[in-house]
Order: sequence, then structure tokens, then C-alpha cells
Amino acid sequence: MNVTTQQLAELLIGIARSQQAIVDGVESMKAGFKSTHLSPALDSAAKIRSTGRALTLQDFPARVLVQCQGRAGPNLEQVVKDLEDLLSGKVTTPSTVAPAAARAAAARPAPAAPAPATAPAATAAPAAAPAAAARPAAVAAAAPKAGDNDLDMT
Repeated sequence: MNVTTQQLAELLIGIARSQQAIVDGVESMKAGFKSTHLSPALDSAAKIRSTGRALTLQDFPARVLVQCQGRAGPNLEQVVKDLEDLLSGKVTTPSTVAPAAARAAAARPAPAAPAPATAPAATAAPAAAPAAAARPAAVAAAAPKAGDNDLDMT
């Protein structure tokens, strides 16, 4: 029987999620357990603060559990990639690995650019003009126009 890296990554994520369920149960019984007791021990096991050391397979399961601590959880594609790198012997230092939140944001498609506003500039109140001139252009562009009504659903 051959296990692929995809299957191994799914197995590691499943184990980390079951460990996270136990952590959540202990946290519900004793508030502050995660931040006081678990986080320092888990950071030590995952060697999060060892910036000069290469990542190893021994550190990897703890790192997956650290990713389960976040809101987004572990990204399967990134876990597979990291696992393939570790199994191939490719040396990766923690400084070259992006944080989980950055990797998750990179995996999501970029939001579409907002459509340009069609309200004429003459509809702005005259009193707002001096205030808008005093603000930087980026802030003035982000300010809502006088004719815009977010609640109008017609």
C-alpha cells in the first residue's frame, strides 16, 4: 500500500483537528488554558521561535496544530506542498515560510475592483468641499459621496 503526500496531509490535518477538539474541551472547562499553558508548549514543540533552524518532519505535526488554532485552519494545498518539500529533503528555514494567514490570503483570489462611482461631482454639498480639499487624495476617494445611499435596494 502506498500513501500519497495528499493522503498523508489529510491524515495530519485530521489528527490536528481531533487534537484541537480536545484543546477546545479543556479550554471550555478552564478558561485561559490555551493562552497560558498550551501556546507556549505548542510553540516550543513546533519550534516557532527557532529562526535559524531548518524545518523538520518532527516539527511539522505541531505546526499543523498551530494552524488549527487560527480561524481559517490549515490549508490543505499548503500542507501538501510543505510536506512534499520536507519529504524530498528540500531545506526550508522558517524565515522563508510565510505565516499561515499570509498563505491563506495568497490562496484566495483577489477581490474584484469596485466599479467607479457614477454620481456627478456637483451633488456634493458646498460645505464638504473645503474639508475634502484638506484630506489626502486616498482618504477623500474613500469617503462616501453625498448621493450614495447604501440602504437603497431599488
